[in-house]
Amino acid sequence: MTGLTTHVLDTALGQPADALKIDLYRIGKDGRQFLKTVYTNDDGRIDGGPILSIHEIETGQYELVFHVGDYLRRTGAAMSEPAFLEDIPIRFAIADVTAHYHVPLLLSAHGYSTYRGS
Repeated sequence: MTGLTTHVLDTALGQPADALKIDLYRIGKDGRQFLKTVYTNDDGRIDGGPILSIHEIETGQYELVFHVGDYLRRTGAAMSEPAFLEDIPIRFAIADVTAHYHVPLLLSAHGYSTYRGS
């Protein structure tokens, strides 16, 4: 597989994070350019293939913004108002357009982690 994918797991509940909104931006000389909005499915993944396919992907810097506040409220997570985590931006670079870039998010109401997955 090539392109850009993600997977969101709720570590507090031990399950995939469903119906979580994610915005994708390309970062260029003139700032952020909005590319698209996607939502996670029941498995915490995006339906319909990669977020960016091999035909859409370009080298450069990107940003995924995971809108976690609404998801956490919906699941009943114990949170302050304003929430400690409302939106989680993750910036990363794509150097090889023929490679697979997987950017998973492990999430709880008070922390998160990410890495380049396979």
